[in-house]
Amino acid sequence: MKKINVMLVDDSAVVRQVLQDVLKRDPEIHVMGAASDPIFALNRMNANWPDVIVLDVEMPRMDGITFLKKIMAEHPTPVVICSTLTEKGAETTMQALSAGAVSIVTKPKIGLKDFLQGAASDITHAVKAAARANIRNLKPRVAEAVKPKLSADAILQPAAHAMSKTTEHIVAIGTSTGGTQALEAVLTALPTTAPGIVIVQHMPEKFTASFAQRLDSLCEIRVKEAANNDRVLPGHALIAPGGKHMLIKRNGAQYHVEVVDGPLVNRHKPSVDVLFRSVAKFAGKNAVGIIMTGMGDDGARGLKEMQSAGAATVAQDEKSCVVFGMPKEAIALDAADKIMPLDYIPAEIMRYAHLRST
Repeated sequence: MKKINVMLVDDSAVVRQVLQDVLKRDPEIHVMGAASDPIFALNRMNANWPDVIVLDVEMPRMDGITFLKKIMAEHPTPVVICSTLTEKGAETTMQALSAGAVSIVTKPKIGLKDFLQGAASDITHAVKAAARANIRNLKPRVAEAVKPKLSADAILQPAAHAMSKTTEHIVAIGTSTGGTQALEAVLTALPTTAPGIVIVQHMPEKFTASFAQRLDSLCEIRVKEAANNDRVLPGHALIAPGGKHMLIKRNGAQYHVEVVDGPLVNRHKPSVDVLFRSVAKFAGKNAVGIIMTGMGDDGARGLKEMQSAGAATVAQDEKSCVVFGMPKEAIALDAADKIMPLDYIPAEIMRYAHLRST
C-alpha cells in the first residue's frame, strides 16, 4: 500500500521533531521532509511533491497563509493547519480554512511537546483525512483522542413520536472536513426569507466564533455562534460552539437552542447526531436535515431518526464533497430522501421552506 507522503513546515525545531516522531509511528504515513519556513519547503517539494502538507501559520520569510494561497493557486494540495489556539490565532486560522486548508490541529503556547505527543491520534487522523480529501472541491473561498465511541444516547434519549405540524420550521445541517467551504457556499446563497438554520460544524473551541463572524459578514442572513436559549429565527443561522453540544428545544410554537456540556458523541463535541436527534424529537416533520462533507459517520444515524420522525432529509453527493464520509454513511442507512450536489442545496432549502409554508 502506498504511504501518505507528508511535508512538515514549522519554524519550531521542537514541533518539527515531535511531529515527525508522532507521524512516523503510523505505518501508513511517510514523513518525506521538514522545513523551518515555506521557502525551504518549496525547494524540497519541487523535487518530490507531498500528498499532504502540515503547516504552521506564523513563520519567518513567508507566513503560512500566503504560502497556502500560493500552493492552492499553483499546485493544489491537502493542507492541515497546525496553529496556536488564541483569539488572534483563531481569526488567522479561519483565513487559512477559507484559503483552502482541509482541517486544523490546535496547539498551545506552553506544554507544547507534551500536548503534541498526547494528541498523536488527532494529528494522524487529520493527516489521513486530508490525504483522502477531494482536492478539486477545496476552492479558496479535527480528530479527538481515542475514547469510547458514544452515541447520542449520552446526551438525549430518542424521540418517542414526531411533532405535529407548526408554522415554525427548522433546517439542521451537519458537516465536518471541508465543511467551512461548503457552509460558506450554502449560506451565502440564501436570502433573508430562509427558514431558521442550526448547524454543527466539527471545530475546536474559539474557532467557531470567528467562523460565524466571518460568515455573517458575507451572508444576507444573520450568522452567529449559538448561545444558550437563542431563538431559532427565520433568516438566521446558529452555529454550535466548539467544545459544546447544541440541541433544539420547543417552547410553545417557538424553537430555541440549548448549549450543553457532556461527553464526546461519535468522538465529537459538538456532535451532529446530538443535534439531529433533538430536531427529530422536538421538530419532527417541521424540519429538514442536511448532511454534508466530512470524515466518519457522525450524523448518519441522527439523519435516519429525523427521517423516521417525518423530516425531509438530504445528503451531499460524492462528487461535490471534499470527504465523502458522513454523507456516504447516511446514504448507506437509506437516511437521505435526496442526494444532490452542493450547489443545489440552497435552492432545496428554499423549496422546502415554500412547501412547508403552503
